[in-house]
Amino acid sequence: MRYINRKPGANQDDQPQPSKNPVQAKTDLRLSELSVRLDDNLQGLVQLLENCSDAVTRKLSFGPQGSIKAALLYFDGLIDRMELEEQFLRPLLRLSSIPDGLQSEDQQQVVDLLIGQLLPMAEIKTLTTLEAVCDHITAGDTVLLIDGQRQGIVVGTRSWQGRSIDSPENESTIWGPKEGFVETLRFNTAQLRRRLKSTDFKIAAMSIGRITKTSVAICYIEDIAPESLVAEVKRRLNVIDIDAILDTGYLEEYISDQKFSILAQVEYTERPDRICGHLLDGRVAILVDGSPMAMVVPTSFPQFLIAGEDYYHNFVAASLFRLGRLLAFFAALLLPSIYVAVVTYHQEMIPLPLYLTLIAARQGVPFPAAVEALLLESTFELLREAGLRLPRAIGPAVSIVGALIIGDSAVRAGLVGTPMVVVVAFTGIASFVTPSYNAGLMVRITRFGMLFLAATLGFFGIMMGLLLLAVRMASLSSLGQPYLAPAAPFNRYQITDVLIRRPWTLAKNRPYREGMKNQTRQKLPPK
Repeated sequence: MRYINRKPGANQDDQPQPSKNPVQAKTDLRLSELSVRLDDNLQGLVQLLENCSDAVTRKLSFGPQGSIKAALLYFDGLIDRMELEEQFLRPLLRLSSIPDGLQSEDQQQVVDLLIGQLLPMAEIKTLTTLEAVCDHITAGDTVLLIDGQRQGIVVGTRSWQGRSIDSPENESTIWGPKEGFVETLRFNTAQLRRRLKSTDFKIAAMSIGRITKTSVAICYIEDIAPESLVAEVKRRLNVIDIDAILDTGYLEEYISDQKFSILAQVEYTERPDRICGHLLDGRVAILVDGSPMAMVVPTSFPQFLIAGEDYYHNFVAASLFRLGRLLAFFAALLLPSIYVAVVTYHQEMIPLPLYLTLIAARQGVPFPAAVEALLLESTFELLREAGLRLPRAIGPAVSIVGALIIGDSAVRAGLVGTPMVVVVAFTGIASFVTPSYNAGLMVRITRFGMLFLAATLGFFGIMMGLLLLAVRMASLSSLGQPYLAPAAPFNRYQITDVLIRRPWTLAKNRPYREGMKNQTRQKLPPK
């Protein structure tokens, strides 16, 4: 047994207590209020900013004979030095006397004087905690702490290098605007505001991430987006408690109704005009600082087959393009499976001359058609990923040359047949027709499952796979909206703008959502 020596008469409460957890101690320090003494505030900030070599603390004096002591805090590289010097430091250091009406005993009015009369900064406010000081300076603001004051002054001096607004890289278009989102959140919201010149367009801001404190913007149009939808989006985002949010994709699993589904339940885009179109249809957009991709909710699967430039073409041409995308979707999903099923189980379904041609082309191939398709599909997917990961200068060349060389070499070696190369190549081309990358990814994954069913059960397996896929889609929802809407449940008016592109002259109402107050899109002239 271990004995502890205590002084006679000593109370247990008088014994030294174990030291507090360092993480908790730092958290308590961050949450503490600003002190009246400037030195105490600086001492706490020194602990919080330890080993931050880019943190700048400048002590200065202003007022009559330099009687007012203060300190300026900011992070180098995040501020506009010219604005800080010309609009903040110069007027402050020129304050050599106390203006009339402000006596020496009224030192508490110094902050109000600086904010109201002396500092010409456009964005300026006060703060009262060390946590607020740290949050603002890490975001690019500058904080002024004054001796004798329990509140500091924060001014907006944010300025950092960012990518200029350019054409979207992943959603190129011939018709329509050429501007795309960038990594700076305020630039992205400004592009939306420039297109939606209405006070009904709302941008709700929040911060997510205990360490990154990433700025997130929720964009919607009041009275068009249902209030219940906006409230649900905010609720799902508010409950996120994670240390870092680095991209919009981090939020997808928190927003989605079904967390473990390969079916995309949100839509991504980097084009402001597409976001505006979705907002005018009653949806909600989520933008994240540091990401050029915007997220749109809710969405449905038919929406993935609609391209943004459909509404810039003539409605007849746009309708034909949509039907072509629908056929390309089914080709990308089913073509290898149909070929394997026909060659393996259902030879009687194809004309005899074509069958003899296929048999002659596959003569000498040592693998069954299913293994042959699996090898080529896997090789094509590897080449596609390699082309994406390699530098832009050589990526496309490696993909094209690699596919040609591997395909030709495999046919010459007798490992695969020429018809299978044609089928896989056509399937790959069809998979690129889908406008949404999320939908294309789902097709790429599901295609292997359909291939397995076709190899084991033939056309019966393909039909069973399609039935399971349809049932799964029908059971999904995106923030309460059915995943197959407006096909299931069927809506005659809305589906005319999915399979084909409805002419603008007939688009009187926007797609209805429960809770939408403003459904009228335009007032048609009398006939």
